[in-house]
Amino acid sequence: MKVRVSEVMQTSGVGFGTSGARGLSDQMTDYVCYVYTRGFLQYLESGTGLQKGSDVVVAGDFRPSTDRIMAAVGRAIVEMGYGIVNGGKVPSPTVALFGLRHGIPAIMVTGSHIPADRNGIKFNTAAGEILKQDEAGIKDQVVVIADGMFDASGSFADGCTALPAVASRVRDQYVDRYLQFFSSSALSGKRIGIYQHSAVGRDMLVDIFRGLGAEVTPLGWSDTFVPVDTEAIRDEDVAMARHWAAEHGFDAIVSTDGDSDRPLIADETGQWLRGDVAGILCASYLGADSVSTPVSCNTALEKSGLVAEVRRTRIGSPYVIASMLEAIEAGRKAVVGYEANGGFLTATDIVKAGRTLAALPTRDAVILLLAIILLADEKGKSISETVAELPARYTASGRLKEFPTAESRAILERFCSGDEGADRKAAEAVFGQAFGPVASLDRTDGVRITFESQEVVHLRPSGNAPEFRCYNEAASQGRVAEMNRICMAILGELRG
Repeated sequence: MKVRVSEVMQTSGVGFGTSGARGLSDQMTDYVCYVYTRGFLQYLESGTGLQKGSDVVVAGDFRPSTDRIMAAVGRAIVEMGYGIVNGGKVPSPTVALFGLRHGIPAIMVTGSHIPADRNGIKFNTAAGEILKQDEAGIKDQVVVIADGMFDASGSFADGCTALPAVASRVRDQYVDRYLQFFSSSALSGKRIGIYQHSAVGRDMLVDIFRGLGAEVTPLGWSDTFVPVDTEAIRDEDVAMARHWAAEHGFDAIVSTDGDSDRPLIADETGQWLRGDVAGILCASYLGADSVSTPVSCNTALEKSGLVAEVRRTRIGSPYVIASMLEAIEAGRKAVVGYEANGGFLTATDIVKAGRTLAALPTRDAVILLLAIILLADEKGKSISETVAELPARYTASGRLKEFPTAESRAILERFCSGDEGADRKAAEAVFGQAFGPVASLDRTDGVRITFESQEVVHLRPSGNAPEFRCYNEAASQGRVAEMNRICMAILGELRG
């Protein structure tokens, strides 16, 4: 039987999100995962000259469905004539780094921050994350399926082949990346809380921070999956961080999302930093001369004057990566990028204090966590004082769950008639009573409405789940929180 990958996407409900496939776990059958993986490898064979017999590194997160999906991915790899390096349960940037260092494809089974009943597969070529043009090539692949391989439910009729033993060198290489770039006493005297929950990199964070001299206190370990979203932090996580900070007197509390590519960092009071503020501080510490970041991120970056060049992109790491490559071609030497979720990317090697941090052009959490703590230390200030030095621009975001993409797009179409004057009036009709006259509309990704007050409402369907997201920006923390509450109420009414 022959099947095109794009056909499987349509019939299974498992489509491409950021850097790979995403869907409900029960939709991600052995059949679907097998087809996706074969399509990915076939695309590499035709486009990059991937040679039979080479290795593919595979890893996953702590979701209940991950082991089964890893096994299905592994069977596709072996049957296509490739070897497997089993990275085990490690962060997404860990498996990506190993692939980059060894010049082999890397596959990560993870649903990132979304609920445990969903999962996904992230695909990385030997050069890094797949880009949008790669997605098109994978979708077009035709995969041959042997008769009788799958039963009616999409499970393997004869079971999966077991993966090889876990290769500890995958994990070790990532930990050593930071222990070798920073001094072994870099965090000496620092009291750090590590909120572990179900993050796949929870124990690696402890090893890295202790290895750099910090006094570490592990917190909040969980044996069930916790969907920590670094763009929409849960109320219970806000409360826990404040409690821990007051109880322990930490210099910082650090954490990540499920696959540990998106960071969370709280200051000494237990206040979680927004990812787009954290990204500014990290770029400053690393001495970046070009920053690529989505249009949804805080404009304090431009207002701060800390970076020579700012490039605004659509939301999603493939767009950030494409922009960073353009910056390199234009001659920039220290090129980085970050997203509102805090994920930080380095497209070029970074040199600091005579040591070199090799490029890692995929979302990473650890570099940002360390950079902010060390930037504050260089300044002789607390993290909250360091954040306070930035221009007073604050962001907030919220999401409406179980919001079908079609409904989201119907709302956006109200402001996309093609007549700019009419679109501004339409935006004012919905939001004007709360936020005043509209100054401009930006449709780089979704609809970003800037009012004459310089306050911002940015509406966009999620690319990973049936959710509608709203991003806001204002001149004070209280005001932006109020804006987000108002927007969530308005969108709820529009939904009907």
